[in-house]
Amino acid sequence: MSLIPEPRRAGTAGAMAVVAAAVLWGTAGTVGTLALSGSTDPVALAAARLVIGGLVLAVAAGPAAWRLLHGPAAGWRLPLLASAGGVAAYQLCFFASVGRTGVAIGTVVAIGSGPVFTGLLTWLHDRRRPGRRWTLATAAAVAGCAALVSGGKAVGVDPLGVLLALLSGLLYSFYAVTAARAITAGAPSGAVMGVLFGGAAVIMLPVLLWRDTAWLGEPRGLLTAVYLGCATTALSYFLYGRGLRSTPVARAATLALAEPAVAALLGLVVLHERLTGVSWAGLVLLGAGLVLVALPERPRPPAPAPASPMERAESSA
Repeated sequence: MSLIPEPRRAGTAGAMAVVAAAVLWGTAGTVGTLALSGSTDPVALAAARLVIGGLVLAVAAGPAAWRLLHGPAAGWRLPLLASAGGVAAYQLCFFASVGRTGVAIGTVVAIGSGPVFTGLLTWLHDRRRPGRRWTLATAAAVAGCAALVSGGKAVGVDPLGVLLALLSGLLYSFYAVTAARAITAGAPSGAVMGVLFGGAAVIMLPVLLWRDTAWLGEPRGLLTAVYLGCATTALSYFLYGRGLRSTPVARAATLALAEPAVAALLGLVVLHERLTGVSWAGLVLLGAGLVLVALPERPRPPAPAPASPMERAESSA
């Protein structure tokens, strides 16, 4: 399943592309809150976002997506189509978890577990443990995310809701790792995202039609769905795919935790929400973890070559 690799970009540019994607993801909640009333079905909104965004990514990929599934790289067909199912299942599991255990706990567990599962899956595949700095930065970012979202709130915990949130994090890591492996093997990042989200759009279309879609007939509702689909799905995952060309997927998953930080800041500035002291501390801790993992790592010095028998004899003389 190997291909001719795409040209690699600098690691810092890849990391910035991932952060830019996370910034776009972070605008989704504020836009949805401002544009739509509380009576709008959140599952229908998520389905519309995925259907529109997936269609845009699939059309943008065009023949490249077809060649990825039917050309020399057809060995990626099954993993990528399974990951497309993972993208759709992630949405459904996340909303089911939020419905059972609340937004705070569901969001913290789903988003916070994503980088951990991604690091574990990468470790299992590459047989190489994540570095200490990634571990420290991810732990700080996850702890900061938890404090940011749930700080100062009394929340109830539903075991099934937590399990669904963990499943969401696992599904996210599954399709992220699969996409990263295909891109690293040389598959065009746009084609990979087109297959993943185009397939997810096909799966989610019946869900959208099954829910109440009357709000899409209003200009405000339609514009909101178009923004969420084109900006927070199509453009963001295009950038995320570009970032995966030169950014290890475990590192990218941690950088994606910028999403709740952006959402919290927008809520503070635009929606006039208030943050508790614990939430402010979590925001600072999350930011520190993101900065730590975004900094380029120093290249490790090459291991010294083993001495030849003649050199060992000379040294012992």
